[in-house]
Amino acid sequence: MKLKNRSTPLILTALAPVLIPVFISAGLLAIASPALAHHPFGGTTPTSWVQGFLSGLGHPIIGPDHFVFTIIVGLLAIRSKPAVVVPMVFLGATLAGTGIHLMELNLPTPEFFISLSVVLFGVIAAYGRQMSLTAIVILSAMAGIFHGYAYGEAVVGAEMTPLLAYLAGFTLIQAAIMAVAFGIAQKLLGPVKRLAWLRYAGFMACGAGGAFLSSLLLG
Repeated sequence: MKLKNRSTPLILTALAPVLIPVFISAGLLAIASPALAHHPFGGTTPTSWVQGFLSGLGHPIIGPDHFVFTIIVGLLAIRSKPAVVVPMVFLGATLAGTGIHLMELNLPTPEFFISLSVVLFGVIAAYGRQMSLTAIVILSAMAGIFHGYAYGEAVVGAEMTPLLAYLAGFTLIQAAIMAVAFGIAQKLLGPVKRLAWLRYAGFMACGAGGAFLSSLLLG
């Protein structure tokens, strides 16, 4: 029994270099889609709490730019002390960004800045040295506002119940994505491998962000 218990973490550690690229690559499956609307219900405004909640759950997943960015934020939490700071700031900023949209305040070219944020945070993850936590927090807040602004498009004109359910849905799913990304890197990799694979994930995010930007700029 002791040998079996000891072998389990060894197996998981051996699989970790495969799990992390697969987890990152899952967000790239939708790159071929020309549409960047990411609306689970085809752009229709949710009319019930179920539709609102499901729409909130779906938006950060079927939107590849949101999905990849959320993973990178979760991985970057490895470098933060305490680890929850950057993810919590990002989550709060997405809620604020949605509020900005619902107040009918316009942000310039949100999809461009969302794609740019994927590239920027990919560079931060790929950067071998520790960056200032304050700088990362500020950038996370700025990025979160644009991501949240895009989320807000799906619930313009929605009633309060589906609206609140939508906010809860995308907040919960983003928190779950970041927790899974953080957990994989934290539990299955040692300190040296952890930073190496964080850099690898950062390079992949840069490539994904470049693809998103190309899709926007080249049509």
